[in-house]
Amino acid sequence: MPSRVEDYEVLYTIGSGSYGRCQKIKRKSDGKILVWKELDYGAMAESEKQMLVSEVNLLRELKHPNIVRYYDRIIDRSNTTLYIVMEYCEGGDLASLISRCIKERRYLEERFILRVMAQLTLALKECHRRSDGRATVLHRDLKPANIFLDVRQNVKLGDFGLARILNHDTSFAKTFVGTPYYMSPEQINQMSYNEKSDIWSLGCLLYELCALLPPFTAYNQKELAEKIREGRFRRIPYRYSEELSTLLSKMLNLKDYLRPSVESILQSSLLAVAVAEEQRRAQVRLRRRSADFDCPLQKQDEAAPISAAELRLREQALRDREKALKEREERLERKICILTPVCSVHANLLFRAEGLLKNYNWLQQQRDLAPLFDVENLSPSKRKVHFAGESKENQLSDSGQSVMSHKLILRLQAAKQRAQTLNKVEKACEFKSRQLLGIR
Repeated sequence: MPSRVEDYEVLYTIGSGSYGRCQKIKRKSDGKILVWKELDYGAMAESEKQMLVSEVNLLRELKHPNIVRYYDRIIDRSNTTLYIVMEYCEGGDLASLISRCIKERRYLEERFILRVMAQLTLALKECHRRSDGRATVLHRDLKPANIFLDVRQNVKLGDFGLARILNHDTSFAKTFVGTPYYMSPEQINQMSYNEKSDIWSLGCLLYELCALLPPFTAYNQKELAEKIREGRFRRIPYRYSEELSTLLSKMLNLKDYLRPSVESILQSSLLAVAVAEEQRRAQVRLRRRSADFDCPLQKQDEAAPISAAELRLREQALRDREKALKEREERLERKICILTPVCSVHANLLFRAEGLLKNYNWLQQQRDLAPLFDVENLSPSKRKVHFAGESKENQLSDSGQSVMSHKLILRLQAAKQRAQTLNKVEKACEFKSRQLLGIR
């Protein structure tokens, strides 16, 4: 018997759009919390209705732990309203998570980002390489607002409103839709595209999880399109590993054929631990289903025993991770070895600058005290008598003293300039060393 609107109780509205709203509901038969998308199809054009039908059919076909689960659909013909009943994700979406991180001025942990990457890639693998052998599905609108989290912080890919079905692997889509910040260069250039366009959007999304802002930003769409065509972006914050930065750079390659496939991403050593954990969970779910099917009245344990093959897989993943960490430590040690002589040179320059500055201050004090204390006038045994008419010898000695004082002033000025120059050099070297060490 098909469901009716009266079978559910509306709790509150989560959000609303141009064609409808999203509401949190409770199924009256068992009290299960769900969510439905309430869409008014009466004002839609035929193409939009077709897109809506495609989304419903896709949600019914795609069954994966990292894709929002479809439960039911209700058509209210009297009000021209369609209700799509789906799984409720208590953790909200990634856009809200990024906003909270910006507000609290904190970054996400790399382990969490790697877990999100692994689960999203597995969800895209189900879309791009259908397990049931059906046609490839392009999501075409990967962005933080369409990625949801459940109560255990597991990723759920949702909102397939812009998804498109490709009949075979060599097919290319030609319609241009999606969110501009995450659109691939081939979409910007109005060229044909395939599943590698989703890889680009996934790279933009993961970049935003790390940097808390998209890799390409602009004040208008024209400027944004130019930046995407250039493909230049800043490195993610240095708190994240070089392996993660390299993988994101590959995903954001301007040439689509050079971007990694979902299989390549899942096989990278960076995701070995996260992928192994997801595989273990999948096996646990499969065992639970088979056990429930064979013995529906017998209770099953929460944690299934881990097989020897799983243990070997996890051990290999840990070894790969340890190897990557060891290589990173070696790179840091090499950087330290390079920076040590540079720091010693900076210390010597600073010491010389301080010495020159002390000499300059001492000479300046002597110069200020010279007119007040004349050594020759203070000596009681030797006194000079000056007459009204100064001799030629006295004139020559006075001119010699003026020349000497002028030379001394020039030397003092040169010493002061050299001290200032050394101070600037010291600051520049210190800033460069901080950059080499990765301190931001």
